[in-house]
Amino acid sequence: MAFLVAGTLQAAAQVADARDSLGRKGKYSVQGLRVALTLSSPGVPAATVAALEAVFQALGFESWERRDALVQLFCRVAEESAGDIRCPVFQSSLRGALCLTSEEPWRPEAEPGPGAQYDMSGARAALLLAVIRDRPGAERDVEALGGLCQALGFETTLRTDPTAQAFWEELAQFQEQLDTYRGPVSCALVALMAHGGPQGQLLGADGQEVQPEALVQELSRCGALRGCPKVFLLQACRGGNRDAGKGPKALPWYRRWLWVPQPALPSHADVLQVHADAQGSSCSGPAPGSSGQADVLTVYAAAEGCVAYRDEMGSDFIQTLVDVLRVDPGRDLLELLTEVNRRVCELDVLGPDCDEPRKACLEIRSSLRRRLRLRV
Repeated sequence: MAFLVAGTLQAAAQVADARDSLGRKGKYSVQGLRVALTLSSPGVPAATVAALEAVFQALGFESWERRDALVQLFCRVAEESAGDIRCPVFQSSLRGALCLTSEEPWRPEAEPGPGAQYDMSGARAALLLAVIRDRPGAERDVEALGGLCQALGFETTLRTDPTAQAFWEELAQFQEQLDTYRGPVSCALVALMAHGGPQGQLLGADGQEVQPEALVQELSRCGALRGCPKVFLLQACRGGNRDAGKGPKALPWYRRWLWVPQPALPSHADVLQVHADAQGSSCSGPAPGSSGQADVLTVYAAAEGCVAYRDEMGSDFIQTLVDVLRVDPGRDLLELLTEVNRRVCELDVLGPDCDEPRKACLEIRSSLRRRLRLRV
């Protein structure tokens, strides 16, 4: 009987630890089985596949298999406009730090050297373009984000209710402003806040559409920002899907009575993709949302095809972002955005057309080559 009680308490402790590990430690638990699946097209060199499989084995993936498949490899590649520098593009909806090694993952990292971080000693500029009309709470987002940018030392330009054409005009003026700076430019931040179309378009105050990815690519060509981080924040719907989320996986009968019901998680959460160039692969053109240059960070308020939530108090994304960055603006921005996503994923939203709670999560796309700290 004593063994049964001890085993029950151990099971309860394990369940509790797994349940709150993200909230308490900000990191994923990787104690369970890890599985890797490699899908490769015939054009990919065997050495490339073998090297990838060796990495999986070294990281402790116990079960993996290789399948030859006629699939089009992802080929979103960030390239410097001058030179032949290539880097992968990360796409993440993770809610915490992920360590794949079998070593103790919670130990603190050593402080990175100056060469591992972007130099933020130069000028910093921010452009906020927000459609306020018929978007309750948008004023609060503008106020909160504008205050944060100024606190972080960004010279901030704000334009409200831009038409679709004005999005382009304001971006062109912003680039001209950057090119006239006498000293070096360290960072540019652009926030685009508007209604979104069914395919992720931004809708100007005139109801006309503009592609946000085209704006991202246009600023990426700015000569003054060559080699500098360019941050884009997109607060807009990317479709009409309202995610009901998914609940935790079923537990064995002897653990169910120990389990405290947990809220659902967004269906698109906990995904990390790395899009890299592969020799022999081809693509007809840049994938939607990809940049033509390195050093770009784009954060979407919602997953592709989904609604971005906002009410009279502001949007979930912008308000949470401001709260997190004000507390510790000196941390690496990608780490802070992961924390923002964790908090957004925990929110339950009651939409205007449904009494059931709905979920949302961010999509973070990065081709940054160094750590980015907005306050040194």
